[in-house]
Amino acid sequence: MAQSCSESSPSANALRIGGLVPFTATDYPDLLSAVIFCQGCPWRCAYCHNPHLIPAHGESSLPWPDIHQWLATRQELLDGVVFSGGEPTAQAALLAAVQQVKQLGFKIGLHTGGAYPRRLQKLLPYLDWVGLDIKATRQHYPAITYTAESGDPAFESLALLQEANICFEIRTTVHNALTPEKELLRLAQELKDAGVQKWTLQSFRGNGCDNNDLILSMGNSILNEPLLSRLRSLIGDIIVR
Repeated sequence: MAQSCSESSPSANALRIGGLVPFTATDYPDLLSAVIFCQGCPWRCAYCHNPHLIPAHGESSLPWPDIHQWLATRQELLDGVVFSGGEPTAQAALLAAVQQVKQLGFKIGLHTGGAYPRRLQKLLPYLDWVGLDIKATRQHYPAITYTAESGDPAFESLALLQEANICFEIRTTVHNALTPEKELLRLAQELKDAGVQKWTLQSFRGNGCDNNDLILSMGNSILNEPLLSRLRSLIGDIIVR
């Protein structure tokens, strides 16, 4: 459910950071970047590959001033900085942190599930690229996130991105049990109705996931050519990872 965002933005120093990848060529399309992993997520997706970032407070935290100081030394070496999680928009302090990184001259990327559309809306003027996870049809979301009405903010965030003048990617993790063929076809139709023209599908991988039942039941990927052909009849531009 979309949350109220009437609070003033706290200092970037309040940002809870659960990890840092200092160099990657895969988390921001076509750019060398660092990834900052924000602590905390309101959803409890069974296939999460960063479950240690779900609690609001982790076992350890990296201080924002140290991260900011380190980024200042990377200005000639990196092109972008990606905020990931967890769910980065779960923290109101994200806005101040993004503004500070933007002032250093970096392109800003965001990985989000769209749980907080009003915070996303405040961030949009400072973002250059967004990877939005659309997990299922709106109706099926609670089966993935274990959170009632979680599809509403996700699809509201999708609408915000479509109205914004920035690059973004819509992507869905595919697991045989959670997103079977019929669900993917229903989702393709829902995304088409929402105006989506490009869609990235990524098969579930067990790395980092602590749900053994899902790992054991993953089987072979259902993303075969017959299914992809049916999906492409609804959304023509589909990328499989």
